[in-house]
Amino acid sequence: MHPRARLARVALLACCGALAAASAQADIPAPQDVPYPGTVRVAVDATDLDHRLLRIHESLDVAPGPLTLLFPTWLPGDHGPLGRVTRLSGLTIRANGQRLAWRRDPVDLSAFHVDVPAGVQRLELDFEHLNPLDGASDAVTMSRTLIRVQWEGDLLYPAGYWSSRIPVEASLKLPAGWQSATALRDAADRVVAPDAQGWLRYASTSLETLVDSPVIAGQHYKRVALEPAGAARPVALHLFADTPSSLAATQPQLEAHRRLVQQADKLFGPRHFRHYDFLLWQSDDFGPDGLEHHESSENGVPPGYFDDWDKRLDERQLLPHEYAHSWNGKFRRPADLWTRNYNDPMGNSLLWVYEGQTEYWGQVLAARSGLVDEALTHDHWAEIAAWSEFHHRRAWRSLQDTVAEPALIDTDRDWPDWQGRQDYYTDAALVWLEADMLIRERTQGRRSLDDFARRFFGIDGNRMAPLTYRFEDVVATLDSVLPYDWAGFLRQRLDAVGGPSLAPALERSGWRLAWSETESETQRSKKRGGESTHHFRYSIGLTISPKDGTIKTVEWDSPAFAAGLAGGAHVVAVDMEEYKPERLAQAITANKEGRRPIELLVKEGERFRLVRIDYRGGLRYPVLERIPGTPDRLGAQMAPLK
Repeated sequence: MHPRARLARVALLACCGALAAASAQADIPAPQDVPYPGTVRVAVDATDLDHRLLRIHESLDVAPGPLTLLFPTWLPGDHGPLGRVTRLSGLTIRANGQRLAWRRDPVDLSAFHVDVPAGVQRLELDFEHLNPLDGASDAVTMSRTLIRVQWEGDLLYPAGYWSSRIPVEASLKLPAGWQSATALRDAADRVVAPDAQGWLRYASTSLETLVDSPVIAGQHYKRVALEPAGAARPVALHLFADTPSSLAATQPQLEAHRRLVQQADKLFGPRHFRHYDFLLWQSDDFGPDGLEHHESSENGVPPGYFDDWDKRLDERQLLPHEYAHSWNGKFRRPADLWTRNYNDPMGNSLLWVYEGQTEYWGQVLAARSGLVDEALTHDHWAEIAAWSEFHHRRAWRSLQDTVAEPALIDTDRDWPDWQGRQDYYTDAALVWLEADMLIRERTQGRRSLDDFARRFFGIDGNRMAPLTYRFEDVVATLDSVLPYDWAGFLRQRLDAVGGPSLAPALERSGWRLAWSETESETQRSKKRGGESTHHFRYSIGLTISPKDGTIKTVEWDSPAFAAGLAGGAHVVAVDMEEYKPERLAQAITANKEGRRPIELLVKEGERFRLVRIDYRGGLRYPVLERIPGTPDRLGAQMAPLK
């Protein structure tokens, strides 16, 4: 999952303490590595655009006796119990035309119990999946122009079996004339076409593969082959948008995506998929998102992906990040993140490899493929280093502890730099940057973290099933590249509390964090791309809406914090003139010599107050600065592999 592209989701934890967990285990059969004696058939009707709901009919082969059906809760890529059983409604269960009573488990609210009568061999289920209407509570997944079908929200599955041992036959009906893309195929491994009734009928597959193979559909669609026709294990880019004009791309832009595929081959080695489908949508209705799968990825950006091509940094790094996950996270998977089914709790102890190293490889591949240029890559590393430099979370919480965040109730952070904010992405990326630069330094450039990637992810070339790993496996592979105390290196950076920032790690690359009074092109382009905040984070310590002056966040122990400001307040005026971002910037600059403290008229609810901030440091925006007399190892890292 990409950190800047994922909307926050809210979920209730399924288990409430050891007693509740024990009760749930007693009532719900534990998953077994045995084949399910039958087939689950699920048909999803996605034609009701008026109400944004999916109508689902499911049938499954059963035997008489007690049966527990589970709604998927612990979701791959989300790393937490974020399945929304509250989206399921209208559930009815029938056998031989007779309606059966069901009861929800009192502990695990995603489990449904039903007694199958004697002589019954099949159950018929009908229910709806209610998609969000406005995006306030969850990501919108259905609009007048786009549909996102994530199968885990559209079925119930039998307890007692591994998800890889439950066969499923899935079908989908879309609005007339719509086109779709997915990693699912027919029995001959061909793209599925609708039948005479408009149904897309996919080949039987395991529940594990189905959940890992979402469908994106829409009115406006374009497929771009990223490899020559007839290529083994082909890769394709599927474009969806609210308007047809957003599908237009130049050949140089498409060539950069083709180089992404080529550079990933050179970095990781063998492909552990049959084919790979980038599912990319541009939409104002759908929020930005990024979610990895083994043979595909869900990638959402605002309209204009192919516009401002040289400036929109975050969007350019999304596809490289999710593509790298096919190797790091889907094929090679932390042992505690592999689960038997979707209601087994996950362990996130190695998210700093799963997500942190993928964040690193996403930046590397974006640069090597030409999806972003050198200047934008420098801007990005400057942003990451600056965040680490000013991160107050470090005073009380280790980087290792932040891997617990996905399994907590996932809400917005009011004080993100104090609470922590998915630091297993960005801070861990700095750890992997330092590891790469250390290897390059000690081997005089003969080896790098690239060698780790080939040795760790490029094994068992014909294998698709997840190959799990532990901390010791990571250390052993690093040691095979360069003998070193890698366990100590990693644990020192992961477990430290109250220690220094990770920003100096950048200096091994030949560059260091510096400050400018003007924004970089990356920061300016984010505003043109519709970013909803202006950043004064590294000066007075706040981010603020350019539209109405709403304070989004206040940095812990910053000048704004010391002045008594917090998120949610509205800045009405700067020095008694109506608030505008440029006026606040001018006021910050004007007080560099202490001549005039910054005065903000602030509205909190129905009350107004005047706040004075005597900050004298001027505007500060992060940039990279070359360290004279040192090798440019960052430049070597960004160079395309030959």
